[in-house]
Amino acid sequence: MTGLILDHIGIATPDLDVGSAPYLALGLTPEGEDELVAAQGVNVRVFRVGESVVELLAPARPDSAIARYLEKNRPGLHHTAYRVPDLDAEVSRLKAAGAPFLSDAPGPGLHGTRVIFLHPKWGQGTLIELVEHPRTHGPQAQRQGDAH
Repeated sequence: MTGLILDHIGIATPDLDVGSAPYLALGLTPEGEDELVAAQGVNVRVFRVGESVVELLAPARPDSAIARYLEKNRPGLHHTAYRVPDLDAEVSRLKAAGAPFLSDAPGPGLHGTRVIFLHPKWGQGTLIELVEHPRTHGPQAQRQGDAH
């Protein structure tokens, strides 16, 4: 895939307010309201930085992937996410090349996106997320004047 765009980075934190402190000190402002992504058991707060965003991720329930991550690791970088125009085609292409995914199919993400994660061993220790924005949402549509 060529022309990848960094969609966001995900930062794991046990608490959105505590995790926000450095970004507020940098002069950033949360974009919109916090959002619960129930399918992933995570509360998300977004800070826009140019074309990309920083997503703060706090567990919404103790059995979520973020809760398990924080049990084993310190708060900090959780994943990098790359925007793709056709998630199903990209998943098929990568599966054919032997890339391991953490789930069999994409699932719901923040703001109506579809997402899927590649295994961190494949990403040399970095969890990689692929993101497909709805046609009328996301940073690209927002720049074109559409409501987010």
